[in-house]
Amino acid sequence: MIYLVTGGAGFIGSAIAKKLINQGNEVYIIDNLQTGYSANIPKNATFIEGDFSKDETISKLNNTKFDAIFHIGGQSSGEISYDDPEYDLNTNTLSTLKLLQYCVKTGCKKFIYASTMSVYGEKENQEQFSELDETNPKSFYAVGKLASEKYMDIFSKQFGIDCIALRYFNVYGPGQNLENLKQGMVSIYLKQFLDDTFEKVIVKGDLNRFRDLVYIDDVVDITIASSNNSKFNNEIINIGTAKKTTVGEILTLIRKYTNINKEIEIIQGTPGDQFGIYANHEKLLSFYNKELTSFNDGLKKMITWIKENKNA
Repeated sequence: MIYLVTGGAGFIGSAIAKKLINQGNEVYIIDNLQTGYSANIPKNATFIEGDFSKDETISKLNNTKFDAIFHIGGQSSGEISYDDPEYDLNTNTLSTLKLLQYCVKTGCKKFIYASTMSVYGEKENQEQFSELDETNPKSFYAVGKLASEKYMDIFSKQFGIDCIALRYFNVYGPGQNLENLKQGMVSIYLKQFLDDTFEKVIVKGDLNRFRDLVYIDDVVDITIASSNNSKFNNEIINIGTAKKTTVGEILTLIRKYTNINKEIEIIQGTPGDQFGIYANHEKLLSFYNKELTSFNDGLKKMITWIKENKNA
């Protein structure tokens, strides 16, 4: 099988690409290396450096027909989407349109998209959201992701492409970019705890904010499974644990497992940041029956990975 993985030098994309290659598949990767690292790219992958929202980059695929396209790459921070909304729109929405057009042109019939729980926004007196709930984006990032889902729906109906929108909740784990302090709640706090250049840990917003934290290995397994299981076809699916973990609980567990007790300073939150939602994942469990990793276990694995790779 031949697959394209966008964002294959990044956290989630590189993990997906590596597993696909380990399974014996041929993998192409497109990444602009803005937040990803060339060291993350599997040696056996065909790598194209460039912006996957631009025709000149996509043309370098030379009309290769893929068994599926995993569109994982894109700007992934609500905060950054306010700093550079045009870049956010290009990487998260225009890129989707371009790649769907490529599917039509080359006959690719499966398209898997890394969407986000951010499309739900927030609703008074509601914390848990299912795929049937109304979407109400609070950030430019979330608007772009939701727009991509709408494009996918049209391409599915008009061109017969099986499109799958995976609404990732908060993904964390080994391989996450610890240098990006605007994306990834767990990685942001771990970086500040473990790096001696940080005298204290800065928390943007209330300690009672919460997240549904889903471990990277589970995300990779589900994402790849979605390409092989027809039950996922043309569906929108929450990828979360259906458990909520507060910022305070995250910080407490990090202190426990690192044995580091730095001062914590709470400052104003960021524009568009959600106080907290978590997944109803009944739909996911009807397609996928493997047990998901607990945050307690996943955090310990992530801390071990950071310590083992701190000089890398």
